[in-house]
Amino acid sequence: MEWLISFSIGVLTATGVYLTLRARTFPVVMGLTLLAYAVNIFLFSMGRLTIGLPAVIDKYAEEAVQYSDPLPQALVLTAIVIAFGMTAFLIVLALKARGELGNDHVDGVEDSPSSSVQQEAK
Repeated sequence: MEWLISFSIGVLTATGVYLTLRARTFPVVMGLTLLAYAVNIFLFSMGRLTIGLPAVIDKYAEEAVQYSDPLPQALVLTAIVIAFGMTAFLIVLALKARGELGNDHVDGVEDSPSSSVQQEAK
């Protein structure tokens, strides 16, 4: 099971980095979202995935039982909210840039063969 989670985190991270390095705004937003998912899975897996165990130690228990660490769960919930807010901000920023510049290139300059020919003619 550990190798499956590790592989999933690696694939999400690699795909997120690849999409973040693209020249268009939508793949950049998707890449950052995938990176956020990879970080969330990593944080959640750090809390030792356990099922049916209490989140805190019962002080009245006769013997010490294992418990589920609540800190990674709280970190993941916080990271989900922050990632949602940042994704909404990036989408609004991309729409504003598209409206002002007329294209969705991250630099604001369209790379097309016709623009390079026009620049050489000048």
